[in-house]
Amino acid sequence: MKVLLFNGSPHKKGCTYTALEEISKTLKEEGIESEIYHIGTTAPIYPCRACSACAKLGKCVITEDGVNDFVEYAKDFDGYIFGSPVHYGSACGGITAFLDRVFFSALLSDRMNYFRHKPASAIVSARRSGTTAALDQLNKYFTISEMPIISGRYWNMVHGHNAAEVKQDIEGMQNMRILARNMAWHLKCQEAGKKAGVLMPKEEEIVYTNFIR
Repeated sequence: MKVLLFNGSPHKKGCTYTALEEISKTLKEEGIESEIYHIGTTAPIYPCRACSACAKLGKCVITEDGVNDFVEYAKDFDGYIFGSPVHYGSACGGITAFLDRVFFSALLSDRMNYFRHKPASAIVSARRSGTTAALDQLNKYFTISEMPIISGRYWNMVHGHNAAEVKQDIEGMQNMRILARNMAWHLKCQEAGKKAGVLMPKEEEIVYTNFIR
């Protein structure tokens, strides 16, 4: 079993990375592999055009920034933890533009089975505030995708202006470890369920209802 840890921060080894690294260490202790995937800053990340071309192409029409490569790469993981710094009370612009297209293109191109029923979680880092709003924003990608959300014992956040300060957030770092153990437990339960013959939930044809008629 393997978990993909997504670092949505512009800084490769800053506050968000420090929290994800603590998660990675704990997952390893629980016998779960993990990998940190950095969104990077070498190329601009384009926002979704809402063109719905992915429904015909089977992937996002924008090919310059790695979103399509990520979707294909991510399909082989069993769980996901997405990390972001807080910018103006929200998840940072890079991860928002990236995940908008990851999940929208997966939905319209019938690749949502890459993510459906796989556990996910979001973590955020901030100097001071805006954390809960950013968490709510990120969790919506999972709830619309039938992905179980894994929690810690508190909201999944760390505080600090830099990596050294984040390490001093003793409660926040502890919660990263609790989150990691809960993720490992959920994955092991899923694996045990499959071996015991527990079937996946029955799927229904999706119905869309517009409020303006």
